Amino acid sequence: MSQSRRSLFSGLGRAIGILAIYPVLSAFPASAGQTPQPLPSPHAPNPNYPPGLSGPDIIPPDKRKLDQQKQADVRTDIEKLFGMVSELREQIQKTDSASVLSVSVVKKAQQIEKLAKQIKELAKG
Repeated sequence: MSQSRRSLFSGLGRAIGILAIYPVLSAFPASAGQTPQPLPSPHAPNPNYPPGLSGPDIIPPDKRKLDQQKQADVRTDIEKLFGMVSELREQIQKTDSASVLSVSVVKKAQQIEKLAKQIKELAKG
């Protein structure tokens, strides 16, 4: 009797094992000799376009021209800064050293500071 139970459970175990493995084995294709093809890179050039027709050629901006424009901007800002500093100097010389500075003098100094920071950022690039 124990031998028949043993064979019954052994047979059931094999059947359950086969049924459990069957969905896994059916998921794979029958042709195991073929290797899967790799997916093309999304950043690769399109093979359907001939060379040169994939779009307009991108021309990088001329650095010399940009540098000259930046230098011209810096020069005009420096001249403007020099004029503002000269005006501030004249205003301070007109005021009495014992009196408190006027609001216009303080505002002018803040404008000069702001312009100086802009020039500094332009010079850094």
